[in-house]
Amino acid sequence: MPTTAVSVVSASSSYDRQGDLISRIASPDADVKLKALREVKNQIIGNRTKKLSFLKLGAVPAISAVLSDYYSAGDDDKCGGKGNILVQSAAALGSFACGFEAGVQAVLDAGAFPHLLRLLTNPDEKVVDAGARSLRMIFQSKLAPNYDFHQEKNMEFLFTLLNSENGNVSGLGASVISHACRTSLEQQLLCEAGVLEKLASLLDGSLSQRDSCLESLATVLKDNSQAISRFVGIENGRCLSSVTALLKDRYPKTRLLSCLCLVVINNSAPCYLEDKGIKIRLLSTMLELLDDSGQVGDEAALGFSTLLAGKEDLQKLAYEANAIEKLLNYLRTSELRPKRRQGMLLSLAEMCSKLEECRSRFLSLQVVDVLSDGLRHESADVRCAACICLRNSARSIKNLSAGLFIDEKIMFPLVQLLQYPSTSVQVSALGAISNIVVDFTTRRSRFIECGGTKQLIELSKSMDPQTRVGALQALRNLMFLADIKCKEMIYSDLKAPEFSRLITDPEPSVQEQALALLRNLVDGCISSIEFVLDEDCLVLDAVGRQLRKVPQPEIAIQGMYVFTNVASGSELHKEAVMHQILPQEAESGSQNFVLKFLQSSEKKLRTATVWTIINLTSPSSLGAFDRHVKLRDAGIISQLKNMVTDPCLDVKIRVRTVLGQSMLFGEN
Repeated sequence: MPTTAVSVVSASSSYDRQGDLISRIASPDADVKLKALREVKNQIIGNRTKKLSFLKLGAVPAISAVLSDYYSAGDDDKCGGKGNILVQSAAALGSFACGFEAGVQAVLDAGAFPHLLRLLTNPDEKVVDAGARSLRMIFQSKLAPNYDFHQEKNMEFLFTLLNSENGNVSGLGASVISHACRTSLEQQLLCEAGVLEKLASLLDGSLSQRDSCLESLATVLKDNSQAISRFVGIENGRCLSSVTALLKDRYPKTRLLSCLCLVVINNSAPCYLEDKGIKIRLLSTMLELLDDSGQVGDEAALGFSTLLAGKEDLQKLAYEANAIEKLLNYLRTSELRPKRRQGMLLSLAEMCSKLEECRSRFLSLQVVDVLSDGLRHESADVRCAACICLRNSARSIKNLSAGLFIDEKIMFPLVQLLQYPSTSVQVSALGAISNIVVDFTTRRSRFIECGGTKQLIELSKSMDPQTRVGALQALRNLMFLADIKCKEMIYSDLKAPEFSRLITDPEPSVQEQALALLRNLVDGCISSIEFVLDEDCLVLDAVGRQLRKVPQPEIAIQGMYVFTNVASGSELHKEAVMHQILPQEAESGSQNFVLKFLQSSEKKLRTATVWTIINLTSPSSLGAFDRHVKLRDAGIISQLKNMVTDPCLDVKIRVRTVLGQSMLFGEN
C-alpha cells in the first residue's frame, strides 16, 4: 500500500540522516563538527525515541572522543572554536543523560565522566557551565558514581564544588549530596563537616543553586532529628524561615522543593513546625501544585501523601480544605501519569486512615469507579495504591455493613490481583480484602463466589512470609462469626496437616495469624470445635506444643483463646484441652506454661488464660470437679487466689468467677 511504502522510506531516510550526523561529528573540519554536535543535541532534547536511535548508532562514544581530543589538544589553528566544541559536546552528552537511564549508562560506558569533570577547571566560564550542567544530569540518576564521604579527598572535592562562585558548579555539589548521601552515618559526616551551614548560605543564590540546595537539605535531614535540630539552630532559625518563605516563590519547582523539605522536617521533628498557619500554607501550596501538568505535579501528589502519613491534625486540615473532592475530581477527569495517580490514591488513603469523617465523605462521593480503575491499572504501583485506599476506607464499620465494598466492580478485580505476579501487589490486595471480609451480613458469600477463598488458601502456602500473613489474616476475618457451612469449606481445603504446619511456621507473625484463624474457626457451635480433634488431635497438639515453648505474648494470647473456645464445648473437648494444659509426659520441676501466663505482665494474656479455666471448671459440666482438683494440684487455683486484686478489671472479674465456681466444689 502507498502509505506503508512512504512510512518505510521515511524511517529509512531518518536513520540515514542520523548516521550522516554521526559521521560529520568525526569530521576534521571544526565547523562541520560543531554544527553536527549542535544538531544532534537539538534533535534529542526531550525525545527519548531519538535518543535511543542515536545511541544505537554509537553517537555517545563519538561525542566522548571529541570531548577528550579537544580538551587535550593545544591552541594551534587546527583547534579553532575549541571552546564552542567543548560546550556543545558536553551539552549533547548531558542531553543524552537527562531523564534517560540508558543514556546515562552510555555516557559512563564511553568514559566521558572524567572528561566532563576536567571541564570544571577550564578557564572558559561557558565550558565550566556546560560541564557542570551535564554532570548534574548524570547525578540525577542512580547509575551515577557514588562518593564515599569517609574519604577525605571526596569531602575536599565536595567542598571545592560547594565553595565555587559558579552557580552551576556549586549546584553540582548539592546534586552530589542528593545522590550519594544514603545513610545516617553519611548524614552525620556531612553535618560535622559543615555542609548544612554551606547549603544554608546557598539558599539566597540563583534559582539553580536554590533548587539544588533544597533537594540536598531534604536528603541530609531525612529521618534525622539531630540534623534537623542543627539546621533549625543555624542563625537562630533564619534558615528554616527562608525555606518556609519559599512556599510563596514564583517558580513551581522551587515551591515543591521547599514543601518536600518541610515535609521531611515535620515527619522527624514536628516540634519545629507546630504553627498552624505554616501547616495550612504547606497544605494549600501542595494542593495548588497538583495543577501543574508536568513533573512538579507528579512529585507534589506523592509528597502530599507523605505529608499526611500518620498525621491526624494534617488530615483534618486537608479535609477542611476540600482535598478529598479535589483529588477525586482529578482522578475522574484527567488523563494522569501513573506516578501522579499513585500519589493521589495514596493521599486519599492517608486521609481515610484515621478519621471516620474523612472515610464517610470519601465514600459518599461515588468512588467505586475511581477505585475500580485503580485496581485495573497497568501500573503495579497504582494498583497497590488503590488497594491501600480501599483498605483504609473499609475501616468504616458503618459503610462496611452497608455492603458498599461488595460491588462487582471492586470485588472481581481485587480477587484477580491475588494472582498478580508482584508480591507487593498481592500483599496490598490482601490488606484490602482483610478489611472488606469483616462483614456482619451474608454478603461475604460474594467474595467466596468470586473464587477469593481458594486464592487465599493458596497464598497461605506462599514462600513469602508477608503474603502468608496477609492471606491468613484475610481468612481469619472471613471466619469471624461465619456460619458452619463456610467454616467447613475453609477447613476442607486447609486440612489438619496444613493447619499444623502454619501454627508451627518459623515466622512468629504467621504463627499468630494461624492461631487467630483457628480461634475464629472453632468459635461458636460444637460441630465447629470438632475440627481440632481431626486426625488424632493433630491441630490441638500443634497449639499445645507452641504454647509450651512460652512464645511471644501475641502468639500466646491467640493460642489460649483457641483453648478457651475448645473448652466451651463438650466433655470430650474439655478433656482434650486439659491434656494439653497438664500433659502426662510433662517434665518434673518445670513450671507449667499456664502459671507463667497467669503471671505475665500482659493483661490480655492473663485474661485469655483465666477464660480457659472458667470454661474448664464450669459447674454445669460433669467432669468439672475432677478438672478443678487437677488444676488445684498443679498450683493454678492457688495462683488465681493471688490475683483477686489484679490491676486489670477484666482479669479481676474473671478470677472471681473461677473462685466462685471453686467454692461450689468445697474450695475455701
